[in-house]
Amino acid sequence: MVKFRGSDFISGFHDFAIRRGGLTVYPRLVAAQHTSSFQREFIPSGVTALDTLMGGGIDRGTSTLLIGPPGSGKSTLALQYATAATERGDHAATFVFDETKSALLSRSVGIGMQVNEGLGAGEIAICQIDPVAVSPGEFAHLVRSSVERDRARVVIIDSLNGYLNAMPQNNYLTAQLHELLSYLNNHGVATFFTVAQSGIIGANMTSPVDASYLADSVVLLRYFELAGTVRKAISVLKKRTGGHEGSIRELWFDKLGIHLSEPLLQLRGVLTGGPIEVEHADEHKRRIQPGDHVT
Repeated sequence: MVKFRGSDFISGFHDFAIRRGGLTVYPRLVAAQHTSSFQREFIPSGVTALDTLMGGGIDRGTSTLLIGPPGSGKSTLALQYATAATERGDHAATFVFDETKSALLSRSVGIGMQVNEGLGAGEIAICQIDPVAVSPGEFAHLVRSSVERDRARVVIIDSLNGYLNAMPQNNYLTAQLHELLSYLNNHGVATFFTVAQSGIIGANMTSPVDASYLADSVVLLRYFELAGTVRKAISVLKKRTGGHEGSIRELWFDKLGIHLSEPLLQLRGVLTGGPIEVEHADEHKRRIQPGDHVT
């Protein structure tokens, strides 16, 4: 819309859909027009080691980017926060682009995660999105409905790779995503969104879009090889709203849930995929004999 004489209007392009029953217009989301008051507090994950890594938990009204190669655990970690929220009686919503609802539920059962599907308090709404059939404006409308109608307090967008496929061009993606995240932050929602990087092991990982500057927190996941096995590592790159642990921990999943090791202090180069063992200072001292010259 470019002109509406005698009245104010929202300029720019607006998505619409023609379906049985008529025309539906989805006005462009302007986050500054949608605010609400909420109490600042931590959103715990229910996994003690993960909360320690995150400096106590995720702050309400912030967005968290989970980035890493396919299969590294991004979706599972995000879903853990959603299920923990439902256990406290909150409502959560997850918008899935890259897998089916049945696959998500099956994966959750495999690690002992209880997902109560529904639209009420203590339940998770699982919405499978077809990026070819849903425009960015309609997607923003779906997210708004989950927040304003269903009172969702945790929202997951999984993933931006699928979200990108719904956009006509990359710069439009950034503008849409910025407004959507700002809107969710203004309503006190803890938002989690994932990005799958190309590549599996090594330093030359690439992303389809750089959304790290839009997120309040960035969690990095990596594969690394150790003793003939491929393992997963997790670390926090930034957290705008408080402190976080700077260490790297091993991450793994089993039928009992999500597990994090103690900080990997004995290894160097974990994020490159090929770590080497670091000799501890006390061990180094024991190997130095009297009279040895140390440089």
